[in-house]
Amino acid sequence: MANAIESVLVENRVFPPPESLAQQANIAGMAAYRALCEEAERDFTGFWGRLANEKLDWTTPFKTVLDESDAPFYRWFADGELNVSANCLDKHLTNGNAEKTAIIFEADDGTVTRVTYRELHARVCRLANALQAAGYQAGERVIIYLPMSIEAVVAMQACARLGLTHSVVFGGFSAKSLHERLVDTGAVLAITADAQRRGGRTIPLKPALDEALGMGGCEAVRQVIVYRRTGDEVAWTEGRDAWLHEVEAGQAETHTPVPVNAEHPLFILYTSGSTGKPKGVQHAAAGFLLWSQLTMEWTFDLKPEDVYWCTADVGWITGHTYIAYGPLAAGATQVIFEGVPTFPDSARFWRMIQAHKVSIFYTAPTAIRSLIKAAGSDVKVHPNQFDLSSLRIIGSVGEPINPEAWMWYYKEVGGERCPVVDTWWQTETGGHMLTPSPGATPTKPGSCAMPLPGIMADIVDEAGGPVAQGQGGFLVVKRPWPSMIRNVWGDPERFKKSYFPPEMGGHIYLAGDGAHRDAEGYFWIMGRIDDVLNVSGHRLGTMEVESVLVAHPLVAEAAVVGRPDDVSGEAVVAFVVLKQSVDESEAPDVAKTLRDWVSKEIGPIAKPKDIRFGENLPKTRSGKIMRRLLRQVAQGQEITQDTSTLENPAILQQLGKSH
Repeated sequence: MANAIESVLVENRVFPPPESLAQQANIAGMAAYRALCEEAERDFTGFWGRLANEKLDWTTPFKTVLDESDAPFYRWFADGELNVSANCLDKHLTNGNAEKTAIIFEADDGTVTRVTYRELHARVCRLANALQAAGYQAGERVIIYLPMSIEAVVAMQACARLGLTHSVVFGGFSAKSLHERLVDTGAVLAITADAQRRGGRTIPLKPALDEALGMGGCEAVRQVIVYRRTGDEVAWTEGRDAWLHEVEAGQAETHTPVPVNAEHPLFILYTSGSTGKPKGVQHAAAGFLLWSQLTMEWTFDLKPEDVYWCTADVGWITGHTYIAYGPLAAGATQVIFEGVPTFPDSARFWRMIQAHKVSIFYTAPTAIRSLIKAAGSDVKVHPNQFDLSSLRIIGSVGEPINPEAWMWYYKEVGGERCPVVDTWWQTETGGHMLTPSPGATPTKPGSCAMPLPGIMADIVDEAGGPVAQGQGGFLVVKRPWPSMIRNVWGDPERFKKSYFPPEMGGHIYLAGDGAHRDAEGYFWIMGRIDDVLNVSGHRLGTMEVESVLVAHPLVAEAAVVGRPDDVSGEAVVAFVVLKQSVDESEAPDVAKTLRDWVSKEIGPIAKPKDIRFGENLPKTRSGKIMRRLLRQVAQGQEITQDTSTLENPAILQQLGKSH
């Protein structure tokens, strides 16, 4: 069977780093990359111990790097102490960065606010003092339900400063989702806003929190602190609710950070499973912080003069690692954006890059694909209408990027001069795992390249045994790493079962993704294990079929899932967004054209049995395609789960008709 990723593109598919970047990068050339990998292989604990001492400020230095005695409950630097917020802020008051801009915040309406490291430190200290005065203590949990804002970063950093364990809930989640997290964490405090602004709309936040608290089981919550973002009227519970600006008023702008053990839970972030309640992914202070800072330097080649912009929301892991912690630990100037890429038009990203002279840009394939579609229908929003010459590195996050979108991103946004860092990682990994290093790794469209130094990734079969080169299998990590998940909050058995299955020995991390590796050692993600279909005995990655569909000139976006089939075991079902809408009478012919295209590019076995057309795909407000919902639609099941996070819940009905 032809490999679609290899066959779709006719261009030269290997792009070496620009010579100037390769000479001056933090990892300068493949020899430097290999030297780091060899150091980690030769002296694994020495490698990580050296980096932890070089990059982090410790109040109590560690003596033991890695404790593997209770695998898979690995412990890193566990006899050391530090404070995460001090490592992100306090050090910049004395290293020359105090007056450097830390955050350029652009609101939904275009209003821009800038804060320096000194000003950000003062704001965090004010809130930390207020929380400390109210009696909150290290180890207690705090729910943060805020819009994208400087205040969200301040709240997270203030919790870290006190050793409070935060759990951020994405502002698009419903009261039911909030309630689950309030109960599971046993939160004692909730920090929210009256409302948020996205795409010119006002979306209430506090009413959802009030509803969640009213569902019961949240009696541990002593206080609700409310950021006044929009000025909308909200219901008020005297004695429980307090305005953020009033809580902070009169508080000192200095604060002594509370040292915590290296393994102290910095945060709990919930990730949905296919079934059952969401899993509370627990991350530890020191290991998470170390990898956040290192990957800022290794993946993004961060330099002091860079202006960095990650378009994610702090409600997701990307917003934790690559907005709230990593950039600040590394001393970056970063852009934080409240709105959406299509408001007031689909040139918002390009206009902001031009205005703020962004040099490192990190966004999701779903956003890229939607902007490709917009640029194809309106020349005024095409990136070539804007000055993007400040860019030097562009990145992709959230899901594998199909080669067609990769090439457009590289050519039209990066001007064929910016390396594309296509990053593979997860909520559970805490930071990048497989990615090009922009000054070292030649890139291939659609591949997340190779493991970062110290990451021992491999591809295995169902029993954990080796697979032949080029053959698909399960992506695993064979040795622990500092930023890895420590536990599922309150459920250690689920932690072991989900991530360290006994059939693989109980100590190898199972990522849940299928992948294969090519002759040069590059990894290609095939999709989630449950998205690797078995069609008549052939293993077929859904990402492979999606890449082929999107490469067709008629197609703007595609998502592929499987459904049970009496004949083939599983059948391929494709959900397709066309660049131009077609009449219902034309749909069967278009569907046949696309089936034939997939058959030509991959093979007849990959032809979608069903093709369903829609104006969009079911996405969360952060742009993530909800493939679990698509599987239910494909199987004709009733949608019973919460769809309040979708941008357009009505799209599910439109996608129900098969062609």
